[in-house]
Amino acid sequence: PFLQAPQAGAKEKLARAWYCNRGQVSVTAKIDRKGYTPGEVIPIFAEIDNCTSRAVVPKAAIIQTQTFIARGTKKQKKSVVTSITGDPIPAGKREVWHGRALKIPPVGPSILQCRIIQVEYSLKVCVDIPGTSKLLLELPLVIGTIPLHPFGSRTSSVSSQYSVNLDWLSTIPEQLEAPPEYSAVVSSPEAEQSLAPPCRSELGDILEGPFFAYIQEFRFRPPPLYSEVDPNPASDNIRPRCMTC
Repeated sequence: PFLQAPQAGAKEKLARAWYCNRGQVSVTAKIDRKGYTPGEVIPIFAEIDNCTSRAVVPKAAIIQTQTFIARGTKKQKKSVVTSITGDPIPAGKREVWHGRALKIPPVGPSILQCRIIQVEYSLKVCVDIPGTSKLLLELPLVIGTIPLHPFGSRTSSVSSQYSVNLDWLSTIPEQLEAPPEYSAVVSSPEAEQSLAPPCRSELGDILEGPFFAYIQEFRFRPPPLYSEVDPNPASDNIRPRCMTC
């Protein structure tokens, strides 16, 4: 159930430069659930409010964090799996993302219950503010191997672009019909004609050709006679090999 729960968050940042207040930037983001699989599309619903005197650029990315634990020490490695960049937002303007699509590429699943290695994912919505640090909003993700909604999901890679029509399933009969009888398809005169061997007059010169003569003269060799006595016994002069040598 926790993988189907929506994830949302809000954050704001005061832009400063040389101890001067240039305004505030706020971002609010939401996704419909927490669990996804590779190939699915994450619809991002976000609202970015730019109250500064300069234009800002919103971005969204999936971050993979690998944590290695050995002998009481930890080592982390972060990498960007995929990202998208929005249009610049002018000063004093607001931009709304109505389900901006972010497709998950082929990546490994999340590893959360291991003592030596952990693989975690998160969706970060950031805003580049000139003259100051970025505004970051992080939403947790879990990447699995089995989709939660294989049919009819708006986030699946197929149904997000095409509608799935399953009406043809109702036309399939519950039990398959038996095939027709052979006599109903082929009449008895045609069957006798097809099963009868060809006449010698129809074959003509084929029976007298070299190929047919070769087939007539070919014979299989008889199998060798069975005997319980080994025809090639082992010699007593051969010393058995030592397995340790």
